[in-house]
Amino acid sequence: MPIRLIATDLDGTLLTSAKTVSRRTRAALHAARAAGIPVVPVTARQPRSVRPSAAALGFTWALCGNGAQGVHLPTGDVLFEAHVAADVQRALAGALRERLPDLLFVSVRQGGEVFVAQDGYAGLARLSDHNREPADMGTFTLDEVLAEPSLKLIVRHPTLHPDDLLVQVRALGLPGFAVTHSGAPFLEVLAEGVSKAWGLERLCAHLGIARNEVLAFGDAPNDAEMLAWAGRGVAMANAHPEARQAASEVTLSNDEDGVAVVLEALLAGSLSA
Repeated sequence: MPIRLIATDLDGTLLTSAKTVSRRTRAALHAARAAGIPVVPVTARQPRSVRPSAAALGFTWALCGNGAQGVHLPTGDVLFEAHVAADVQRALAGALRERLPDLLFVSVRQGGEVFVAQDGYAGLARLSDHNREPADMGTFTLDEVLAEPSLKLIVRHPTLHPDDLLVQVRALGLPGFAVTHSGAPFLEVLAEGVSKAWGLERLCAHLGIARNEVLAFGDAPNDAEMLAWAGRGVAMANAHPEARQAASEVTLSNDEDGVAVVLEALLAGSLSA
């Protein structure tokens, strides 16, 4: 079946380790667009950090916040959004802090434009963590962070690895949310049932595209559901084991133009999966 949509993660997948898009990958994206195949970034990032490169890379739609938000980039129109309820956030934070009192939280709100960071969080953060300057993150009480619904709720421990923190969250057995991580040093809590696959399924339904007409690329645990859902899921050579297991194949790493290698072969083969 022909491929009609390309869904790709950004960090660790389409972008090199230097956070750039190589000349070869740009050419492959251009060739896909010229063949009439839209390329959709599916990312943990918010629209504010996708828009600067959207025109150059030919992005029209973006799935942000790990699939919680579908945005038409040229107009800013929002196709869908899903939020973690405030009472769910408070229950999770309360239970987790009983086990791990040093945890810090951030609420991402209002289309990803508002970043409500708990006092002390900026001291742990780097610019590359959220594409935001830590000095601009502000300082809020935990009650303020948890007071309103979030597109995603960030949970961070000063020393605990996200894989280990994820075990702690799942051990609570609490309902009402989904949780994942992107390889960054924190967890991302989403509305119940939300994932990159959840968002991609909704965008494809809007565009009239079947799942077996989708080619997806990813490298991190938050890409796993998307790689499994797509008709053809491709993990990068640098991918987390969870993403590799979910994918149907593995390409070269993000620093070796792994996305371009697959797209070039796809286009040379008359767009068949």
